[in-house]
Amino acid sequence: MEGKYLPDHPRFIGGKKLLNARNWLLAAGPRFRRARMRLFHLFFVMTRPMTLGARALIWDRQQGTVFLIRHTYVPGWQLPGGGVEAGETAVEALQREIVEECNIEIKGHPQLKSIHFNRQASRRDHIAIYLVTDFTVLGERPGDHEIAEARFFPVTALPEDTTPATRRRIVEIISGIAPHEDW
Repeated sequence: MEGKYLPDHPRFIGGKKLLNARNWLLAAGPRFRRARMRLFHLFFVMTRPMTLGARALIWDRQQGTVFLIRHTYVPGWQLPGGGVEAGETAVEALQREIVEECNIEIKGHPQLKSIHFNRQASRRDHIAIYLVTDFTVLGERPGDHEIAEARFFPVTALPEDTTPATRRRIVEIISGIAPHEDW
């Protein structure tokens, strides 16, 4: 039956052949969100003794807005960013992730504001927060399998479902308050 379209076969969803488990989990959508997160976490636990993420507070001071993203696999609006890969600096990871997630190019050098221990995610997760005020928006960021939405919001009118940690980081950085070491 090689090459024959089997609409009810588990390796086909919406007429597309799914070649591996990752694609299948992504195509399965919200029903498997929790399983997907557990699999990703298990992968990172087994391959990395400690994880480091880099996130950006992209702040347009003139407009009084910050850029937030909403993932497809976790709830709430968050600061954009992602994991630092082997052979990559935190700033290189940040620049890569910001282009991928936001369609924004960072100009100059982002300012490291704080590093946090994310006890809620795992006992191994650390997050570096950078302030980005010099940037170029390359165009609108359409949603995809990872990022549902991405856009600027007024600092004084963040979305209701902005994560508590994101709200804390924004207040700490914009108000100049000393950061808390926990995420």
